[in-house]
Amino acid sequence: MDEAGTAGRPAGFPAAARAVPRAGLLAGLLASWVLTRAVLLLVVSGVLDFPGPDVTSDVSVIYRDWYDVLRQGVFPSGDVAWQYPPGAALAVLAPAALPFLGYAPAFFVLACAADLAVLCLLLYGGRPPGRPLRGAWVWTAGAPLLGPTLYARYDVMVTAVAVAALLAGARRPRVLGALAGFGALLKVWPVLLLTGARAAAGRRAWTAAAVTAAVPVALCAALVPGALSFLGAQGGRGTEVESVGALVLHVARHLGWRGEVQLHYGSMEFIGPHVGAVSAGAQALTAAAFGWLLWWRLRSRRTARHQVPSPAPHTVADAAFTAVLLFTVTSRVISPQYLVWLVGLGAVCGTFARSRMRLPVGLVLAAAFVTVLEFPVYFGNVVASDLLGVTLLFLRNGLLVAAAVSAARGLWRPAAGGGQPALPEQTAAHGRQPSPAS
Repeated sequence: MDEAGTAGRPAGFPAAARAVPRAGLLAGLLASWVLTRAVLLLVVSGVLDFPGPDVTSDVSVIYRDWYDVLRQGVFPSGDVAWQYPPGAALAVLAPAALPFLGYAPAFFVLACAADLAVLCLLLYGGRPPGRPLRGAWVWTAGAPLLGPTLYARYDVMVTAVAVAALLAGARRPRVLGALAGFGALLKVWPVLLLTGARAAAGRRAWTAAAVTAAVPVALCAALVPGALSFLGAQGGRGTEVESVGALVLHVARHLGWRGEVQLHYGSMEFIGPHVGAVSAGAQALTAAAFGWLLWWRLRSRRTARHQVPSPAPHTVADAAFTAVLLFTVTSRVISPQYLVWLVGLGAVCGTFARSRMRLPVGLVLAAAFVTVLEFPVYFGNVVASDLLGVTLLFLRNGLLVAAAVSAARGLWRPAAGGGQPALPEQTAAHGRQPSPAS
């Protein structure tokens, strides 16, 4: 008689017992998503008030103006706030798919649909054995911490593409590359999804990304005026008031520095003496982050010669999350919507039991909560550099810096030979079955 029979239970009891709490978790997750997203839709629709300045004006005013220009067959290159690659036009024009709604309501509905797509992708990614629902919970609970910003920017749409890329890329590197290339057409940062792609699979991913991005850009450059204006749009940017480097200037204002904050290139930036030096320092740190990632790739390639031939699925996701986090904290600009990217990528890491990003993802979630306080709730205090505003920025940016350091450390350890032997999720990704000893 087998063990199940000896215990007086049906043979399938353990699996059934595990299914019951998982079903309960899934029901709670879906209920949480519906409730939080209903509140967000009521807020961006103006039914419920949210403290602080109106964050939906970017959609109702700026995006709507770009929509009118793009419909004429040209890019709004004359607008200094247009700093996006050609594919961004797809997001701005998307509300035309819902002509029975006004522009802003249609945009909010499509943003909610992209949010739902992220959830569905994470639920699908958490289905295989050993792939937890933690990632879906990270997104469900973490994204609404950013408040109405989640639906009042098109970043949630880009994040949906990035999540799909990483989840598909575990077994289909060309799909990873194609989606990363498409995401880069919408907003440049998804090219960082390929940070962990190496060996033959990496070459296929990079080739697919290059083709997917280059062909549409070339066509737009040839056919649509202003398609490449985004390439020079960042050159005149200064230091945005919410960035890590801006903390130096916030403190300097209390020590007699005579700079000021102005609306510049579509965001609130510091203007005055020595701002250029702070911006140059941020760019130097970004270059250093790029150099560290390159060093990590070389180190992990040498380590891999004695292990599996290409990175495990969780390593690709961990590397993407770490790369975007590093480039966020070293940027001259940390707009609130940047946290949408980080929460989405952190949620993908959460679908892998072997991910080393649990602590960094937790720190990012805490930073998301502080972010909604500094923008929009107390943004006036941030602009004024008063005690409350500077304290919130120190806390938010400190959490992000701590997350970046923790993520880099977690990514580095396996590359330095401190990782553990391949487990089922690694061997399955390479078409091999784990041995009984695994």
